[in-house]
Amino acid sequence: MQVKFENDPTPSAATVTRPLLDWYDRHARDLPWRVSPADRRRGVLPDPYRVWLSEVMLQQTTVAAVKSYFAAFLARWPSVEALAAAPSEAVMGAWAGLGYYARARNLHACAKAVAAEHGGVFPNSAAGLKRLPGIGDYTSAAIAAIAFDEPVAVVDGNIERVVSRLFAIETPLPQSRPLIRHHVDALTPADRPGDFAQAMMDLGATICTPRRPACIVCPAQPVCTGRRAGIAERLPAKLPKRAKPQRRGAAFVAVRPADGAVWLRRRPAAGMLGGMAEPPSSAWSAKADGALGPAAAPFPGDWRRVGSVAHGFTHFDLELDVWRTETAATPAAEGWWSAPDQLGTVALPTLMRKAVTLALKDRKAST
Repeated sequence: MQVKFENDPTPSAATVTRPLLDWYDRHARDLPWRVSPADRRRGVLPDPYRVWLSEVMLQQTTVAAVKSYFAAFLARWPSVEALAAAPSEAVMGAWAGLGYYARARNLHACAKAVAAEHGGVFPNSAAGLKRLPGIGDYTSAAIAAIAFDEPVAVVDGNIERVVSRLFAIETPLPQSRPLIRHHVDALTPADRPGDFAQAMMDLGATICTPRRPACIVCPAQPVCTGRRAGIAERLPAKLPKRAKPQRRGAAFVAVRPADGAVWLRRRPAAGMLGGMAEPPSSAWSAKADGALGPAAAPFPGDWRRVGSVAHGFTHFDLELDVWRTETAATPAAEGWWSAPDQLGTVALPTLMRKAVTLALKDRKAST
């Protein structure tokens, strides 16, 4: 459903796009991967590598969280060729803590494809970009618009919210996405599509926020149908969320007494947290009576439960019981000892870092 008013101005390229671009020229966020509107007018072109890297990092992650990772990646791998040549363990280690680790694997695969198949040059169209590993509809459109000024519709969560309110779209997400894309396509200008996409993102991030939008200073408020109908703040409509299932498992942290090194192994490349490091862990089960104790340990030891850690994934919540043992013997299994001063550089996902930290904290308290 879409609310309509008679004899009122409607959102259009004339009433939204131009005022929004004027607003963006004055209020664009200063972001490390962005070329400012003033620099664009001076002929500075965006670097496709930086645009691609930032867009992959920003998927399901906040700008604040990404900034430091983006700077670290650029300092370490200043070009797509440099990133392509990096060992996968180094890339996963640099990504650790940013979450959604399939993105890091796809990032590395994409860099290799660009370097090997395209001579280190990114394709300059959404269609070409979409053929690269890990690049879908949104990312291909964002890179094409921002880096190459292709007039394609760019739709992220912020833009979904802005457009749902502008046109008072009451159909819940995700069913409303085709209509939202239709409107974005109609609003996208031929001359500044990249700036328009970034302006829409900035509007959603700073003014048309999920709660208490600052409509009074919004450049599109004169034609915002949702505001006139008094329903802007409750848009976009969403279907009720299903309760996430709960899974349980166990992590086994073995510590070498002589130097406090922790035994780690690498998870299989496919699946959750693929390719990342971990203290050996059990399978994750939905059964409350799963084998979470020493019987599930990867090798014998005087295992002592020290507590539990929890982490929320997209489709389920996980709780790991954490067990610790001291052993001077190197386990007869694949893995390696990681010294305490090396743990910060190891590709430990947040969940497993929590488990190791808890075990080492307990060890320190026990001595």
